[in-house]
Amino acid sequence: MNKSAKQWISLSLLSLMLVKVWVIPLLYLDFEIRREYIVANLCENRTRPQMHCDGKCYLAKRIASLEEQEKRQAEKNYMARLLDHVMDQRICFRFAQPTVSNEMTSVPLFTYTSPFTPRVAVDDIFHPPLS
Repeated sequence: MNKSAKQWISLSLLSLMLVKVWVIPLLYLDFEIRREYIVANLCENRTRPQMHCDGKCYLAKRIASLEEQEKRQAEKNYMARLLDHVMDQRICFRFAQPTVSNEMTSVPLFTYTSPFTPRVAVDDIFHPPLS
């Protein structure tokens, strides 16, 4: 990949991150730019000028909806990470091989490793040689 393609990719990713960071300041800027239109058409209290709302109700609703959307996205990310962590656990079942005999044991022999026990990823890589 040439240098200019890498620069375009990095600039586009940087601009996407900046949009996420600058959402609320851009919302305030939009409010200041379109203040007359918002007061005249979108304000809930436009019929009651004695309240001196001047479109602040519209801005407050937009900020509240943005915060609610960010909260839902954070919950969704948390649940996805939690499910990924729980589903990443390995279940290890080892059933004992029964010996061939005339006797039947009434209790099956097995070991069970719970999927909810914490797992250290380093243990999968660094361990003594298996023989």
